[in-house]
Amino acid sequence: MSTDTPTRPEARNPRGFADRRGADLIAERRLVARVSEVYERWGFEPLETGAFEYADALGKFLPDADRPNEGVFALQDDDDQWMALRYDLTAPLARFAAQGWETLPKPFRRYAFGPVWRNEKPGPGRFREFVQCDADTVGSDRPEADAEIIAMACEGLSAAGLGADQAVVRVSNRKLFDGLFDAGGVTDPRQRLTALRAIDKFDRLGWEGVSALLGEGRLDESGDYTKGADLPLGVAATIEAFLASAGDAALSRAATLEAVARAGGLGAAGEAALEELAAIDRALTAMKVGEDSVRFDPTIVRGLEYYTGAVFEAELLLDTTDDKGRAVRFGSIGGGGRYDDLVARFTGERLPATGFSFGVSRLASALKAAGRGAAESVRGPVVVIVFSDADMQHYLDAVSELRNAGIAAELYLGRAGMKAQMKYADRRGAPAAVILGGDEIAAGQVTVKDLDAGRILAAGVSDNEAWKSERPGQRVVARGDLVATVRAIVEGAHTAS
Repeated sequence: MSTDTPTRPEARNPRGFADRRGADLIAERRLVARVSEVYERWGFEPLETGAFEYADALGKFLPDADRPNEGVFALQDDDDQWMALRYDLTAPLARFAAQGWETLPKPFRRYAFGPVWRNEKPGPGRFREFVQCDADTVGSDRPEADAEIIAMACEGLSAAGLGADQAVVRVSNRKLFDGLFDAGGVTDPRQRLTALRAIDKFDRLGWEGVSALLGEGRLDESGDYTKGADLPLGVAATIEAFLASAGDAALSRAATLEAVARAGGLGAAGEAALEELAAIDRALTAMKVGEDSVRFDPTIVRGLEYYTGAVFEAELLLDTTDDKGRAVRFGSIGGGGRYDDLVARFTGERLPATGFSFGVSRLASALKAAGRGAAESVRGPVVVIVFSDADMQHYLDAVSELRNAGIAAELYLGRAGMKAQMKYADRRGAPAAVILGGDEIAAGQVTVKDLDAGRILAAGVSDNEAWKSERPGQRVVARGDLVATVRAIVEGAHTAS
């Protein structure tokens, strides 16, 4: 007889794939609902595409065409075609637009939300699976279309609870660097892309780190080596001067454009970029989007290869800490830009497009790290306590009455005693517990314990005698007053005044 001990798998989740429950999940859903409401009010229709796309539709992110699993999660179908989980919601939109352009209203304005997957190194607030919420306009080359997307992003941030002093949208144009590269004789597309990805890290690495990546390469703190762009020294020096030319955050949008223009060396592409940014500024000003909400910042380039013009990035300005109270920097919580060539990959014809994406999971994590979750903490259901199997009908009647009145309620279905049940109700975030013991049932009464009141008193308002007298922690009422009593607790004030 074998004595081998069966091997049990370790219960663990893969790095970068988070389990979400309760308050965290509801917080994400609220963000999606609020941002989606903004998108719909601005005239964007919803669209949902599948989780998988054929790998060639996501080809911009596949360095190795023989096995496309770098940057994305891919598998080979039974017909030998490679499929990959979508990297974002924009590439599927380009495929959708290319498939049905003849039948779509033009321009086509759509928003979408859902999970996306990236096979890359996870970090604080950075996941391999996360939720995005996008809005895009396909078929308009007007700078006003970019301005509208930017203004709508600001309204989305406001709907998420972030004021102008708590988040900012930074805007630039990829053509500024196209002009610098043209002037410096840098024509290799891969070399340009590597340089842009280096510049995209300017706010995190500073000029010293970016300079290394524009040159031979850089070894980071973890020991990983990133190969550089190998730009000529003269081009790197021009980029340094260019970045320094608009480093003053106090400059207005118009003044920033003037500073960039004075740096020179932009070429025709760069001059065109300045004209587009000036038009965006005029439209933003007309829409009364303030200088504190949207700033021009030439260091913003966005990492994805498909951007062709204006680029935007939303940055969180709140101080954030991790679970151990250590300061962490979240930085970008969303971004987007103009991508006039993405649909052309399918059709061969250039189709202008612009859009913005909120990283919902990242934004929710950032708000939690900033201590912004408490104001909208998610409360659990009212809990009906169970004492005896013989009185189960009374408990079931009580929980049904509460639910029928539109109050979230649950019957405790474990086998623990009264003390453990009260602890359970507290851990669930229940606003109240309903107690129907033998004495209450016999007297036609019910005891309602106000758990919200207990939490508020524990938070430091125990000296507010007037508030305590108006909201006692526990009350005995007639059985027929159960719903009204509980409703008063659920809908009542949750802070002392």
